[in-house]
Amino acid sequence: MDSSIDNVNESMPKISDRIVQGDKDYNESVELLNTKYFEQSREKAISSGDNYNDSLHSLQSIKDKYYKDLNQVHRDYIDTTINELELKLKAVDSLKDAIYYLEMYENYTGSSCGSDANEIMYDALNYQNERNEIVQNNSKLFS
Repeated sequence: MDSSIDNVNESMPKISDRIVQGDKDYNESVELLNTKYFEQSREKAISSGDNYNDSLHSLQSIKDKYYKDLNQVHRDYIDTTINELELKLKAVDSLKDAIYYLEMYENYTGSSCGSDANEIMYDALNYQNERNEIVQNNSKLFS
């Protein structure tokens, strides 16, 4: 069991860093879109999705290999983070749609996709807050 926990603990900083980078890229993509830098916005959205996907695949791999060996706190953390990332990936897809439609001067559809992205990301932030709360309430397990 110690090797399972060790593997999980070794993986978490990299997973967390990728989520943080994904969030940064997502926010930069939105800013670039708002200033009509469509190509740069698309590149940042793609990078955001890549970071979220890498983290999601790593977490799913941990879940597949070690889930039964983990305590309930680690399980809750993994499940919450997977839910967060799945929503963030949906938000990225909606953001990419918004970029496409706004670039094609289809402003109504583009704005609608942008609103969808915002709503989905807002829902994802609830999971992010839950994940952060799990870490704060169990700091000894996540140090």
